[in-house]
Amino acid sequence: MKKLNYKKILITVLWIIAIAGLTSSWAFVSKSERNIIAKSLNISIHNNDENLFLSEKDIKQFFIERKDSILLNQYKNINIPELEKSLNSHPAIENAEVAANINGEIKIDITQRTPVLRIINRNGESFYVDSQTKLMPLNQNYSARVIVASGFIYEPFSRRYQYSIEQIKKNEIFRELSMLDDIYEVANFINKDSLLVNLIHQIYVNEEKEIELFPAIGNQKIVFGNAINVAEKFNKLKLFYTEGLNKSDSWTKYSNINLKYKNLVVCTKK
Repeated sequence: MKKLNYKKILITVLWIIAIAGLTSSWAFVSKSERNIIAKSLNISIHNNDENLFLSEKDIKQFFIERKDSILLNQYKNINIPELEKSLNSHPAIENAEVAANINGEIKIDITQRTPVLRIINRNGESFYVDSQTKLMPLNQNYSARVIVASGFIYEPFSRRYQYSIEQIKKNEIFRELSMLDDIYEVANFINKDSLLVNLIHQIYVNEEKEIELFPAIGNQKIVFGNAINVAEKFNKLKLFYTEGLNKSDSWTKYSNINLKYKNLVVCTKK
């Protein structure tokens, strides 16, 4: 017959009692806080760049439009999880956390979405892509200073906003039709390079679904092609700009700079 381990049983029982006591304590605290009145609203907004899409006033207006009654209301009448859920559905918010303390303070901590690319599709509709590869609408109060992509881009915001570019890229049907994944890959490489981010200011998709780039200096068209061997193509471009265009008249000499060919930069003179 197996011998009982009384010491192990005793430890288990003590743990059960401790957990039960802690749970009762939580329940008591939660119940005692239900009648606390919300006296103040503390809103913190974090953003990673100079693009301020949200303000404290915007968040308060958001609650007014939803008819959320927070201040001077008892905690038992405030649905904290629902407030948090509604904020996380806001098109300019990446993450929101809402908490209430025993001093009657509702704390709202918000991380703003960071746009990295602006798309203007063939129908003139415009929207952003953020750092998480998600689509986001324009803001009527603020305009983000990001690289712009236009041309033969057909993706409508209304039928793509629920998908991230990563999801579009993995979808067999979307991937065949979409240019967003190629555009984002090129734009992302530009944004991470201190030279390129100051050099390139526009992406254009031509009728053959090839990517063309337009620099901030000079009026050349840079034929990039597809989003294959992105790093190699940009390395060729940087080398050409730093070593090939080192004469004062070189910036106006060429109309086209073609990066499509392996180990070559093919230029067309004006």
